[in-house]
Amino acid sequence: MCDRTAWSLTPCLSTDCETGISGALRDLHPLILRSSSVLHVQEAVLLLCTEVGPQHGQRKMAKLNPRVQAALLYTAAEWLAGLIRTVVNPSLCTQVVLALTTFQVPLFMMKFGQSKLYRSDNYGKSFRDVTHLINNTFILTEFGIATGPQNSGKVILTSDVSGKQRARIFHSVDFGNSFSHSDLPFQPLAQMAYNPQDANVLLVISVENDLWISEDFAANWRKIHERVCQAKWGSGNTVFFTANVNGSCSDRGRLELKKTTDYGRTIKTIGTRIFSFGLGGRFIFASIMTAEGTTRVIHVSVDQGDMWNMAQLPAVGHEQFYSILAANDDMVFMHVDEPGDTGFGTIYVSDDRGTVYSKSLERHLYTTTGGYTDFTNVTSLRGVYMTSVLAEDNSVQTVVTFDQGGEWRPLQKPWNSQCDSTAKNKDVCSLHIHASYSMAMKLNVPMLPLTEPNAVGLILAHGSVGDGISVMSPDVYVSDDGGYSWLRALEGPHHYAILDSGGLLVAVEQTLSQPIHQIKFSTDEGQCWHVYNFTRDPIYFTGLASEPGARSMNLSIWGYRESLLNQYWVSITIDFSRIFSRDCDEKDYVQWLAHSDDLSSPDNGCMLGYKEEFLRLRKDSVCLNGRDYVIDKQPTPCLCTLDDFLCDFGYYRQENSSECMEQQDLKGHILEFCLHGRKEQLQTTGYRKIPGDKCESGIVPERKVIDLSTKCVSNLLEPEPLASSSSSATIVVAVVLVLLVSAVAGVLFVKKYVCGGRFLVHRYSVLRQHAEAGGTDAPDELDNQVATPTKNDYHDDSDEDLLE
Repeated sequence: MCDRTAWSLTPCLSTDCETGISGALRDLHPLILRSSSVLHVQEAVLLLCTEVGPQHGQRKMAKLNPRVQAALLYTAAEWLAGLIRTVVNPSLCTQVVLALTTFQVPLFMMKFGQSKLYRSDNYGKSFRDVTHLINNTFILTEFGIATGPQNSGKVILTSDVSGKQRARIFHSVDFGNSFSHSDLPFQPLAQMAYNPQDANVLLVISVENDLWISEDFAANWRKIHERVCQAKWGSGNTVFFTANVNGSCSDRGRLELKKTTDYGRTIKTIGTRIFSFGLGGRFIFASIMTAEGTTRVIHVSVDQGDMWNMAQLPAVGHEQFYSILAANDDMVFMHVDEPGDTGFGTIYVSDDRGTVYSKSLERHLYTTTGGYTDFTNVTSLRGVYMTSVLAEDNSVQTVVTFDQGGEWRPLQKPWNSQCDSTAKNKDVCSLHIHASYSMAMKLNVPMLPLTEPNAVGLILAHGSVGDGISVMSPDVYVSDDGGYSWLRALEGPHHYAILDSGGLLVAVEQTLSQPIHQIKFSTDEGQCWHVYNFTRDPIYFTGLASEPGARSMNLSIWGYRESLLNQYWVSITIDFSRIFSRDCDEKDYVQWLAHSDDLSSPDNGCMLGYKEEFLRLRKDSVCLNGRDYVIDKQPTPCLCTLDDFLCDFGYYRQENSSECMEQQDLKGHILEFCLHGRKEQLQTTGYRKIPGDKCESGIVPERKVIDLSTKCVSNLLEPEPLASSSSSATIVVAVVLVLLVSAVAGVLFVKKYVCGGRFLVHRYSVLRQHAEAGGTDAPDELDNQVATPTKNDYHDDSDEDLLE
């Protein structure tokens, strides 16, 4: 075992750290997917137990640049590593993995290609070619494999019918063991969207912008609306969509938001002047164009769009945007872009109604040129989020909040790392995490930060230690307490995964041009690492694939080998359960108090109103948590302190202080607003309770909302009469909130060059210039498509509101 009192990286990397570990993993049989002399794009989807949720079960293959074969394989691997979306249910798991390989060549305005479909029923340890089940048909790469929710076993593959206005789909109801095919009465624009509650019901937009629905798993289709720009499943059978009955989808600010609860048989309009809309938690958001057509404002509904309130957020102009960073049933994190091409904005956090917002974090990095943000929800511990800010000197710095946006602070310097040459003061530098922005800037960062809800407190991430994110090659850092403390676990960039609910960590070193034959693994949350040689014939590594949910012990390593005239895919699946001789029992677990950072304080561990104690695996226990592992936690309520409150509207919290100060521009002003059609007055001492906080008694700052018994209405959101909508009813949205504050921000000039000897720091302007020069091959067509973008897609227009 590693000597943790004298921890160093190299001695831990040993093939014989534990007796029997090496021998237990020798019996491996690599899968070889042979192909022609050209390279294939790879897609693998686990059909073990499909995760429930509107965004899950819908796979989209990355668009790859075919110019360089080696780059093609590596790009495919980047996308493969994050592809699988399943969750474990031991009573329903089928151990099925589907792998789709495609090769496509455009020629004279037409596309020619070949697809191969492989199926495994033993977690990918062996595959068989089942391409004959889809009649050797070419499957569209942009649609990939669409798997159904709720462990339904349903699978859809969309094929290409060149030169025709219709498409053919292959569908399975038995996890890909057999397929049937049917021709569609339209050409789909995007992948089929399953109803999260009923996998038989499918929704899709055609290339003609018609919205189609099937209630019998693609056997029959019915067109429910024309000129549809965006569609989303709501709760139950509800569908929300935007349409422009008199124009095109590019005519933003003139769209109508519609809703149906009976699969399109009746439709009603619930808003006009819509720029975009999105769903999050129990909230529906709409970005509305004002009557003047120069600014947009956010409106929120908590009753499925029947009533709306204007969010108390600054309005944005044409060059700005809104973005929902995170939302649950209690609150919303909303980014509001600053005027001008600054690359940053402000994070606001909402109350439990989603309408009253407080300023949470200024100078939040969110590029207008690429739509990239480092905002990360740390799912392994409640209340924790990480992101990056753009400092005054243009360095990119990581900050973390442990109380759901109430207070942000730098990450602590890892105890086993030294400050790099960028640090002005070698004693006060901090850890900075590489995430989406660093990847967009083409830094050597192969993976985003990784957390899992059932691996309590664990975070794996690439980072650097200094005054800001460095352009030098990053190392892998691990936190076992939700981000309070960190250690440098691996030197250099790696691909990594969490297995067995955190009982096992695995990693493969990033090598861009050299084949690999080793994998590293840790049984003590990253303190000691063992090395295993998984093959005698090295492979060019392309990605890791493990079952999401972090309960599995199986890991697939994907790559390829080269011969004189041929390249072929190789998948090697390792069953790590063989290294454990026993299951864990009670003596292998220890009590752990979450958010414990001040042992001398009686409030130690109190976060969002209560303490939580978990039973966690001891670091020196080498045993198997197993698929049935359930997190054991014991909550204890806490007395209220100022830390349980956000600053109310019109107030802000100074750095390193719990006290909320009144904004100068609002001093002496009476705070009145319109909510649910009635004027109300807010009387506050500057504090409001954090949504979801469960503290009791203690300090409770005075706050009153007085009903002034006066009706109020604004013309801003009144829907305009529809030109033609026989099946829709116009709803007059009469519930609005008076916009109390506008964006007051200076446009900062971003320097192009870095001076003062701090050339290693990740400077926003320098790296942005690099990205604009070589980071994007061609403008993305996002603004010309009706498909909903992801937050990390490229945006060539900065006013794209990312309401998802």
